Amino acid sequence: MRMVEASPDNQLSEEYQLRFAGNEDYRLRVWRILCERFFNRYIQPQQEVLDLGAGWGEFINQIVAAKKYAMDRNPDTGNHLAAGVQFFHQDCTTTWPLKEHSLDVVFTSNFLEHLPGKPAIQQTLAEARRCLKPGGRLLCLGPNIRYVGGAYWDFWDHHVPLTDASLADILQLSGFEIEQSIARFLPYSMSTGRRAPVFLVSVYLRLPLLWRVFGKQFLLVARRAGA
Repeated sequence: MRMVEASPDNQLSEEYQLRFAGNEDYRLRVWRILCERFFNRYIQPQQEVLDLGAGWGEFINQIVAAKKYAMDRNPDTGNHLAAGVQFFHQDCTTTWPLKEHSLDVVFTSNFLEHLPGKPAIQQTLAEARRCLKPGGRLLCLGPNIRYVGGAYWDFWDHHVPLTDASLADILQLSGFEIEQSIARFLPYSMSTGRRAPVFLVSVYLRLPLLWRVFGKQFLLVARRAGA
């Protein structure tokens, strides 16, 4: 029998179906609270925002912004985006179809660790810096291997181990200034494990002391330095 190798884009589609199918409503409700109670503070309604590695659009569909973009190699992403969100189906290490200094915010969640290596992260950050306005923000949320430990490698497509410190280092080397660094923010994953009742998300966000116990994902907020 002749084996047919799946394309990288189709493999991404299959991975998302495997991990998140049947979980969409829960993830949307969680992200609605995260946007309303936390991430909206970093984004003004008149700004332009790109969701990098947008997945099924849980963040970009619900954040309030004047112009919204989503970038992902998963061809299914476009089917999950709300009206008005412009989809870029492409590799993030290639030139983004945006003008220099056109974005106010780039947001990325649980994405950079999936890139094939450190050079890919550096190239992606270079594109983010090119497209951000001076002083524009880059928000990076992701698993902190310092606290996740060996479970980090339970996802086959995790390639680059990151901590809050290592990401801050490459951000600064890439022309960003660190505005805020939270080593322990959200619990690790919504794709596996128990689903906490949604109302507890609001409680959790109001109690940073809980972050120090349950938080295994970092949050870094960086600003584009220079003109």
